[in-house]
Amino acid sequence: MEVVLSSRRLISDGSVVYAEALWDHVTMDDQELGFKAGDVIEVVDATNKEWWWGRIMDSEGWFPASFVRLRVNQDEPMEEYLAHLEEAQAGEEDQAALGLLLGPGLPCKEQMRTNVINEIMSTERDYIKHLKDICEGYIKQCRKRTDMFTEEQLRTIFGNIEEIYRFQRKFLKGLEKKFNKEQPHLSEIGCCFLEHQTDFQIYSEYCNNHPNACVQLSKLMKVNKYVFFFEACRLLQKMIDISLDGFLLTPVQKICKYPLQLAELLKYTNPQHRDYKDVEAALNAMKNVARLINERKRRLENIDKIAQWQSSIEDWEGEDVLSRSSDLIFSGELTKLSQPQAKSQQRMFFLFDHQMVYCKKDLLRRDMLYYKGRVDMDHMEVMDVEDGKEKDFNISVKNALKLRSLAGDEVHLLCAKKPEQKQRWLRAFADERRQVQHDRETGFSLTEVQKKQAMLNVSSNEGCFVSSSAVTRPYYDFLLRQKHPSLPTALPQQQVFMLAEPKRKTSTFWHNIGRLTPFKK
Repeated sequence: MEVVLSSRRLISDGSVVYAEALWDHVTMDDQELGFKAGDVIEVVDATNKEWWWGRIMDSEGWFPASFVRLRVNQDEPMEEYLAHLEEAQAGEEDQAALGLLLGPGLPCKEQMRTNVINEIMSTERDYIKHLKDICEGYIKQCRKRTDMFTEEQLRTIFGNIEEIYRFQRKFLKGLEKKFNKEQPHLSEIGCCFLEHQTDFQIYSEYCNNHPNACVQLSKLMKVNKYVFFFEACRLLQKMIDISLDGFLLTPVQKICKYPLQLAELLKYTNPQHRDYKDVEAALNAMKNVARLINERKRRLENIDKIAQWQSSIEDWEGEDVLSRSSDLIFSGELTKLSQPQAKSQQRMFFLFDHQMVYCKKDLLRRDMLYYKGRVDMDHMEVMDVEDGKEKDFNISVKNALKLRSLAGDEVHLLCAKKPEQKQRWLRAFADERRQVQHDRETGFSLTEVQKKQAMLNVSSNEGCFVSSSAVTRPYYDFLLRQKHPSLPTALPQQQVFMLAEPKRKTSTFWHNIGRLTPFKK
C-alpha cells in the first residue's frame, strides 16, 4: 500500500515514475500493456491498487501492479538504468542481484517458473469459480422460469458450458495432484494437458455456438424484464459487475490462453527438468486444439455459401450437398468419359468431402450451370492413368485419371488440359480422403439444425445470398461495443476478465471463409 501511495504522490506531483517488470506479461487484449521481464514501464496512473496504466515507447495500456516493482531510485537516468540492467544480465556475479528482484531463495529461472506455475493454478481456480457462477447463478435460475425461457433458448445462450464446467473441475483436480505447494517450480503439470487434450475439443462446440448466443441475448435484452432478471441473477450470486454476454465470452478467451501460458512455462523450464518434454508436447497439443477449433469455425461459416451455390444450380436432383458434405476441397473443368459409349463431355467438377458433383455450362450464359450428376467418393478409388492407350475405354488419352467404384460397376475417365492440372486434381482427391479421415477421428459433423438453417437462409432471402459474416454480424457488434470495464479494487487481477475492442485486423478465427473462391464464376 505504501508503494502505491508513494507512486500516486510522485505522479500527482508531476514526476515521471518508472517500474521494472519482474516477469513477462503476455496479453491478447488491446487495452493491456504487454512486456517482458526486465522491461522498464513509465507508470502514468496508479490510482487502482491492482491495475496500473503505463507506457513503453509508443504503447500504452493496463498492466497488473503485482507484475512490476517500482525503481528504487526514480532519479536514475533511463540510459544508465538500462545499461546497468544489461550488465547485470551479462555478469555472473550480478545475476544473483537480478535474482533478488524476482524473489529471495531461488535462482532467476526457477523463480520465473514458480511465477508461471502459480499463475496457471490461480487462473484455473478462478475460472472454475467463474463457470460455477454461470451454471448456478444464471442457468439454474433460468430453468426455474419456464414462463421466460425454453430449454432450446437456454441451450442457444449457454451452449455446452455445463459440460465444460464438469470437465474443467476434473482437469483442475489433476493439476492440484501435480502441483508442488512447497516448491512450485518442481511441479510437473504438462502430463495433465496431454491426458485431457482430446477433452478440450468440447470448446469447439461452445466457440461455434457463441455468435448465436450473442444474437439470442441481444434479442432478449431489448425486453426490460430480461435485463432485470439477469441483473438479479448476478447480484444474487455476488458476481463481479460484468454483463452476461461478457461472462459468456470467457471460455472463448480461456481456450486461446492455454498455449500462451504453456509457451511461458516452457521458456522457464530447463531441458533437464522432468516436466520439460511433457510441457513441450502439451504446448503443441493445445496449439492443435486451437487450430482444430479455428478449422471447425471455418467449416461452419462455409455452409451458407455451399447452400447458396447449390441453389444457383439449375435442374438440381437428389439430396442436398449439406446432407453429407461441409467443405469444398477443389473445383475445375475436366473432360469426362463414361462407359459404355465413352462419349467425351466437358464438365465442371466440384469436389466436396464425401462426394463430387459435376455440372454442364450453359452454351450462351457461361455462368449458368446445370446439374448432371455426382460421384460417391466414399466408394471410389482414384487411379493415375499413363498417357497412351487406356484399356478399359480402348482409346488414347493424355493427362488422365480414373475413378473406379470399389464394386467395379462404375468407371469414370477424367482428362485435364495440362499435366500440372492433373497433378493438382490427384492431390485434391488425396486431400479429400484425409479430410474425411480427420473428421472421423475428431468427430466433426453438421447437425440437422445447422443444415436446415443454412437452406432456410437461402430460401428466406429469395436467392439473395446472406453470408455467414452477415448472419453473425451482431457478434461483431457485441465485441465492438465492449470497452475496458471499471476495475474492481477488491479483486485479484486474475478475476478481471477483459472485454476490450478487438484489433482492426482479420482474425484467423473468422477470415477463412474466403477460401471458397472456386465458387466465384
